[in-house]
Amino acid sequence: MIGTFKQIAAAVIATVLLALNAHAQDAAEGQRLFQQRCGACHQIDSTRNGVGPHLQGVIGRAAGSVDGFRYSSAMQGSGITWDAVQLDTYLTNPGGLVKGTRMTQRFPKVDERKAIIDFLATR
Repeated sequence: MIGTFKQIAAAVIATVLLALNAHAQDAAEGQRLFQQRCGACHQIDSTRNGVGPHLQGVIGRAAGSVDGFRYSSAMQGSGITWDAVQLDTYLTNPGGLVKGTRMTQRFPKVDERKAIIDFLATR
């Protein structure tokens, strides 16, 4: 009985460690993709706004709420609170989620969106 418990515990620990490792890999890939595809318009290492608003703490933040950034009225009135699902939908087709948004960059690849969102969740 104790042997079975130890095997189950070892399996659970191994699964958690694999999941954490996969998340860390996604976040590292997400950082690379962010810098490559988003970094020209958005800051993540500072709260300085650029062409787009900074994205520090974007998960859990109300859309259109960064002080000092001039959002479209569509984004300000969207009622969105950013989470992984909303970000995935937005990155797939920004204008499909928020008609009238100024962002036009699309991310058609699921794995790239996931990696970027995982990275944003660490900031």
